[in-house]
Amino acid sequence: MFVKVNGLDVELPEGATVRDAIDATGAPYVKGALVGLISGTRELERTIDTYRIKTTAGSILIELLPEEAPEIVETWREVYSNLENLRIRWTTPSEISMGPLKTELEPSRKEFFYDENEVIMSLSGFSPDSTHIIISRDPHSSVYGAPAENRGVFARVTGGGRTIERLTDRDVIRSVEPVVERKSIVESAAVTDLETPLEDGNQIFTYVKVKPSHESPQSVEHFFTMVEEGKLRVDYEANSFIGFYSLQGIKKDPEKIAKRNRGTVTLRNTGRGAGRVYIYREDRVSTPSHNLIGNVTDGMELVDIAGEGDHITVECEPGRIMTVSMTQKEAEEYLKGYGVEQIRDGIMVDDAIVVAQDPPYTMDILKEGRVRTVGIEADKILEVELDPDAPRSSWYFRRLTGLIDTPIGSLKVHFAFPGMKVVMFEGDRSLAKGLVPEKTPENCVKKGSIGITNMSRRHIGMVGVRLEDNDEYGPTGEPFNGTNIIGRIIEGLENVEKFKEGDTVYVRERKKP
Repeated sequence: MFVKVNGLDVELPEGATVRDAIDATGAPYVKGALVGLISGTRELERTIDTYRIKTTAGSILIELLPEEAPEIVETWREVYSNLENLRIRWTTPSEISMGPLKTELEPSRKEFFYDENEVIMSLSGFSPDSTHIIISRDPHSSVYGAPAENRGVFARVTGGGRTIERLTDRDVIRSVEPVVERKSIVESAAVTDLETPLEDGNQIFTYVKVKPSHESPQSVEHFFTMVEEGKLRVDYEANSFIGFYSLQGIKKDPEKIAKRNRGTVTLRNTGRGAGRVYIYREDRVSTPSHNLIGNVTDGMELVDIAGEGDHITVECEPGRIMTVSMTQKEAEEYLKGYGVEQIRDGIMVDDAIVVAQDPPYTMDILKEGRVRTVGIEADKILEVELDPDAPRSSWYFRRLTGLIDTPIGSLKVHFAFPGMKVVMFEGDRSLAKGLVPEKTPENCVKKGSIGITNMSRRHIGMVGVRLEDNDEYGPTGEPFNGTNIIGRIIEGLENVEKFKEGDTVYVRERKKP
């Protein structure tokens, strides 16, 4: 049997499953994500009522009337593609004619009245072998040999009025295409069970492909962070869009503002919901609060069927350029693949670890064709493990250090005094706002513990590390009830006591297995 996987034809044995189709084609897919399964092209088209007629003078949209003229509509679905590359047959002040086509309709010799923008199937000379598509420009009466069913009217014009005014018999029909709308797609199956059996003619969609905008480097990088694991979780669904809120609360500067067409990906740059990302199912006007991230080029079928709580596989082209956490040598080889020149800075030896890149954003790197990679000795990086039982405080730490955006973040030393057995780092009161007590210690704070001052104390947001056990005060010098323990340093603790006020310290998170 033959199926399509992301538009690619593939032959599979009878009884094959969705998993077999993905394996056979190597289609992009992340475990646990949604897969769209549509019965087949003809079956899908039977649910579509809007068609776009593209001509050399522009496009015309027509909406079918399946309830008023079911037989004629079925005939249209069978013959519409035969209009491609035909010239406009004739035009008058009252009508435009396209054709001829061959059908099996029965003509009528009656005169009917037609309204403006009605679309009629006309049988010229009362012969089905000379069927024409007539667009009524103005109200008029005529004998078109049209079938008696609904006076031959099977559709109405819904868009392209200016094109209709411009058309002449010198224009050519370039194509006629069904317009796939969400109401057509949602009737297809959304599956997560890869053992779902397939049938001949099925279409499978496994991922959404996004082309990022070069004019919104910050917003694009924000999106790259969200899709680091190759998929997105749908946090909100509406008729006109789906929303992704995992980085909600992170404001960005205004960047490229554009009309939010179907398939547009945007970032809310300010206000309530700043940091949210949206993919649009329907057209919406532009707004200054939404930066353009890019546009979906493949996989809108998944956008249409995805519901709240679903995960969808996402790929970007071009993808993210991120050298941070590589060695200088690894970064050099990696950048060659993008045709980007590396300029080493800081510690420049091959095995130095890159802790920063400049420009920091992928779109700017591609624009400039070069990037500066700043290296330090590997043993100078603190490896930290964050506690999942302190989610708010861990989120704050990641935002403060930049670990949300890059594999290696940084802290600035605020207080360090030899023999004190505690080092404290600068916080951010605005980011720490609302940092309620969580994971507060009960007995002893162990050596290497990382703590944050919570909102019960004046120095909210301060970060500290204990260099010895203490059963009275937390890592920021506060009592236990004013301290949130967020994790511990698991590598590089021996370097902490060497820090001086004003030093920049680099940290890397080690994820729990």
